[in-house]
Amino acid sequence: WKCEMSTTFTFTKAQYDEMNATIQALLDWKAASDSAAAAASPISAGDTAWMLTSTALVLLMSLPGLALFYGGMSQAKNVLSTVVQTLSIACMISVLWFMMTYSLCFTTGSPVMGGASRFWLIGTTDTSNQKSPNRMGLTSVHPLAPTIPESVFMTFQLTFAIITAAIVCGSFAERMKFTSMITFIFIWHFLVYCPVCHSEWATDGFLSIAGDLDFAGGNVVHISSGFSGLAASLIVGSRRGFGTETLRPHNIVYSVIGASMLWVGWFGFNAGSAVTSGTSAGFAMMVTQICTGTCGFTWMVMELILQGRATMLGIVSGAVTGLVVITPACGFVDQTAAFVMGVIGAPVVYYGVRLKHALGYDDALDAFGVHGLGGVTGGILTGFFANDFVTGLDNKKGVFYGRGVQLGLQLYGMVVIAAWSFFMSAIILFALKFTIGLRVSAEDEHKGLDLSERLDDSEHPDFVVEVAKPTAPV
Repeated sequence: WKCEMSTTFTFTKAQYDEMNATIQALLDWKAASDSAAAAASPISAGDTAWMLTSTALVLLMSLPGLALFYGGMSQAKNVLSTVVQTLSIACMISVLWFMMTYSLCFTTGSPVMGGASRFWLIGTTDTSNQKSPNRMGLTSVHPLAPTIPESVFMTFQLTFAIITAAIVCGSFAERMKFTSMITFIFIWHFLVYCPVCHSEWATDGFLSIAGDLDFAGGNVVHISSGFSGLAASLIVGSRRGFGTETLRPHNIVYSVIGASMLWVGWFGFNAGSAVTSGTSAGFAMMVTQICTGTCGFTWMVMELILQGRATMLGIVSGAVTGLVVITPACGFVDQTAAFVMGVIGAPVVYYGVRLKHALGYDDALDAFGVHGLGGVTGGILTGFFANDFVTGLDNKKGVFYGRGVQLGLQLYGMVVIAAWSFFMSAIILFALKFTIGLRVSAEDEHKGLDLSERLDDSEHPDFVVEVAKPTAPV
């Protein structure tokens, strides 16, 4: 046997056998050690793979799903201003989340707000233990998701924070200054989203302890954003021409593409909220599809009966309504309940979005009408249809399965979150209104925010090619 240095080693057969036995023993020890480490680790490769996928799906809901959905419903002169709201919010919330707000939402602290143990995602270090078990690292897990890395759980929850803030913008689209919008969302994220999220989902949150059921964000996402949007539409005021002019959507096809992305992404939103790849995720995905299809079809039939024709935007609105309605219930109800919830949700929101014309408030892209009222509808129906066959728990079932108190708990949670979101948003908006101002000028609104806010890159010098003018008539 020669090595690379051309040195020759001579072994007897006994020595060769002994060396092979030693190497095999080392390999067996390494395999046993790896097996023991894998058995000791709580992290599941299957759960992690599913949650990585779910995280990407929920981010797809915002970028580009919600951006296209809102952009298509905006007027042509305000498309970029509407789309840039979602994009800028995604960037800002990502920074705030890792710096502070993940910790404020999902660490233990008070019944309404978490602590500082995960600021900058570092955590506290136990200097007496070299492994620093309290530090967020490669293998650390969160109590709410013990089979996936905490880094995955943190990023998954970040995508919820992004889309919740972006939904609010649908109510004041086409008239708020960009600087005012980004300042409002910055403060709103701390004062509204963080306490709502912690109260509902954290292990020491007071609504979680009380027993309010919100599997994937009916309260945390839809009611908080919807009622915040209602406050914004009232305080910012209506668009010029609302109620007197036709404010035509820019491109319904964009909205259909965006809504389709929302529908696909919602499987990560709802089924991903199981934070495992097991039976709960599978059932949540199934009832999400059933409710969404049922609600979209019901809306279509209502339009045929009441208007004599079905519209593309109507079917899209029905489908999104179904997604919203099933969100709080998707981990607690069966297929029959999902169907009934779709049938009930469509007429509630169909007439709900028309309230803005009757009452005179300009919920521009129906953030309150769809998400606020749809979230309330889903939360109430969860109190009726939550099923211990699905949950496996006697304290997680609704009125129809022998636990009448659950409806009261659902109403309690919704009233608290709706009131907090509305009044805290109103306080923030009034503070901004009397300091930096909220609206663009009437002239700027008339010509469109894409130009007035200088968002139209077609006039940027880097993209403009100067054409020399002829010096003499041709």
